[in-house]
Amino acid sequence: MTIISTPAPGDAEALAETLQSADFDELDTILDDLRTRFDETPQWEFCEGFMAALVCCRRVISPAEYFSVLLDLEDDSETPLFADEAQFKRFFDLWMRRWNEVATALNADVESLDDERAYQPEVMDLRGAIAALPEAQRADMGDAPIPSFGQIWAIGFMYAVESWPDEWAPPRDKEAAKVLDAALECIVAVTEDDTDTPTVAAFEEDGEPTISEQRLNDFADAMWAVYDLRELWRHIGPRVETVHADPKVGRNDPCPCGSGKKYKKCCGA
Repeated sequence: MTIISTPAPGDAEALAETLQSADFDELDTILDDLRTRFDETPQWEFCEGFMAALVCCRRVISPAEYFSVLLDLEDDSETPLFADEAQFKRFFDLWMRRWNEVATALNADVESLDDERAYQPEVMDLRGAIAALPEAQRADMGDAPIPSFGQIWAIGFMYAVESWPDEWAPPRDKEAAKVLDAALECIVAVTEDDTDTPTVAAFEEDGEPTISEQRLNDFADAMWAVYDLRELWRHIGPRVETVHADPKVGRNDPCPCGSGKKYKKCCGA
């Protein structure tokens, strides 16, 4: 499946604009259209988690590399994923604006997740949204499982981690390795279903409870885990490739050219 070439990022002022609800709706519309040509195109919440992992990643990964993974462009189909250049450019512009928002939030020195500068992922309470539908519409949906709060975000995050295992391999420092393991465990916990008794309505105080207290705590722990991962890899820095030097040939060793002579009387003369 082909993808239109990655455009250059827009100007800094445009990229600094905060995404509004209409912008996220536009992203959803683009992804819905992509899904008509490739039905495994992910939802935005998955993309949001995937993006957060990339921002935290030990190595800076280029858009050309990660879009091929996110949008599953590994097959040989020549069908364009995006409708045209304009659609991809719009998607990319919105993507980069959100990328800069996430990076800015994760670079901020915050002490509370209530801080307006803190990272606030774009996630949905699907169970709450469905509970608010008329009974007839809920019945039409059948018994299909409904993702828990934050679950799709966490799955997207871990998908990026698993796609670049070398960049997420434990560091040599034991304490740093413990930080990595604990942080990833917090995010993995949110990939699981929320099976505890719901006691909280996500967006309306008097709404039907759809989220457990434990889930909210786990989600908060996952947000702090993202900050820990960002700081961990920034502190350690990119991996350094080990250079293996060729073994030196002694003067009295056989010459590696295969002449049968000693090295000092052949190539080492």
